[in-house]
Amino acid sequence: MSLTVAVTSFLAVLPAELPDKTVLACLILSSRYRPGYVFTGAAAAFAAQVTLAVAAGGAISLLPRQVVQAVAAAAFLAGAVLLWRHRPESPEDEDVRRDGVRDGFWPVAGTSFAVVFLAEFGDLTQFMTVSLAARYHDPVAVGVGALLALWVASGVAIVVGWRLLGVIPVRWLTRGAALIMLALAGTSAAAAAGA
Repeated sequence: MSLTVAVTSFLAVLPAELPDKTVLACLILSSRYRPGYVFTGAAAAFAAQVTLAVAAGGAISLLPRQVVQAVAAAAFLAGAVLLWRHRPESPEDEDVRRDGVRDGFWPVAGTSFAVVFLAEFGDLTQFMTVSLAARYHDPVAVGVGALLALWVASGVAIVVGWRLLGVIPVRWLTRGAALIMLALAGTSAAAAAGA
């Protein structure tokens, strides 16, 4: 494994991921749930996506982009509806849910995995990883560099999302997250229709 290739991959993927919808999804999820649970699900999703990218090479480019975008739109729309309809069971429950005590590991990590996995599928950074693996012929180094970049980007977003809880009430964050997910659903649907 070449350290140079790993560092090159890290430096190529990190700036491409920072403004991405998956980082925004991590920020939103961590403003609502325990950051460690969100990171675990997101990290597993990124690991699966990087593995697919370096193992499958260009096979992912064979999938119709419209299908990928339509699935992402549906996932974001479902997330928006669930966030918007969420109501705490009692006033005390809102405070309990703020720190995620009542939200178990598996539901939160599973949701994070699904959202990030679907959002990242066919994404720019996945195509970059495929291209880097093809160029350098070192899938392990490319995979390590890309995965570390994705973990750093999501980790930063999760810390920022968790810190928002100290400044903005949970209800506002939940409604704002629902609106952002609705917008992401719209842009994904538009991309599916126009692609």
